[in-house]
Amino acid sequence: MKLQTIIPVQLTEDNQIDYDSNIVLFGSCFAENLSKKFNFFKFKNSQNPFGINFHPVAIERVINHVINKKAYNDEDVFFYNEQWHCFESHSKLSCASKQELLVNLNANIEHTYNRLCESSHVIITLGTAWTYRYLEKDIVVSNCHKLPNTLFSKELLSVNEVYQSLQSIVRLIKSINRSTTVIFTVSPVRHLRDGFIENTQSKAHLIAAVHLLLSKNSKDQKTYYFPSYEIMMDELRDYRYYTDDMIHPNTLAVSYIWNKFQECWIALNARKTMKEVKQIQLDLEHKPFNSNSKAHQQFVKQLKSRQEKLQSKFPNILF
Repeated sequence: MKLQTIIPVQLTEDNQIDYDSNIVLFGSCFAENLSKKFNFFKFKNSQNPFGINFHPVAIERVINHVINKKAYNDEDVFFYNEQWHCFESHSKLSCASKQELLVNLNANIEHTYNRLCESSHVIITLGTAWTYRYLEKDIVVSNCHKLPNTLFSKELLSVNEVYQSLQSIVRLIKSINRSTTVIFTVSPVRHLRDGFIENTQSKAHLIAAVHLLLSKNSKDQKTYYFPSYEIMMDELRDYRYYTDDMIHPNTLAVSYIWNKFQECWIALNARKTMKEVKQIQLDLEHKPFNSNSKAHQQFVKQLKSRQEKLQSKFPNILF
């Protein structure tokens, strides 16, 4: 008896992810879920240097600024509610000091430029096609920073606008690193604050635009799509796979989607190492009844030996 409709995925033919890979992630909060998995298994990765970006125009702008090495200045930040903010960054970067915010923004530009140059894979998670336009400056913002709603207009990007933005993202990345692989996915998080129908329309625009992009890109451009959203909506069609807010995928769902991603993108030779890393990570969390016992001291010694053996093969792995 089949209790699910399974979305088939298979290992990609080339440029698979292994422990020599350098991964950069941009996008919605699901990009952070993936990054946590990469961190747990000790893959080299960095994610969202300017914080979470939900819509493609915000991601495009960040990457454009990184590629062109934008220098942030006083005109790019504003003071509100006792903090300095930037419309192009998440609130987690906001500071009480304007100078500190500018220093951090410009440091992130340099850091991300270097990571993109070194990257083997860039994973972009698209959350929504809904955007907010700041009326005073007539600009689409990445984050409203809880300013009054009356200062913004809400707009839905058309399929063609999303497509143009995605096309620009790929072109910008390839301008400094032609060999990197770009993987698009649509976040399984439902943006129900926009409305049920509006969320479906938004996701449809994103999915249609990605597939339009892939249909027009040649194979040597190394652009791909991974069906995170479809797996959540089809294979995990049950509220037991959501957190209490009934919007975000829970830990079980994230792990399920990660395992499907692993089937598709993680090289077979890396999976053995992943098992070793996982066991070491679990052993590091072990809490002994008696930390001074001979048995525990032997356990610690063996654990350290396993760590050193693994690190001799992969110096970038740090526990």
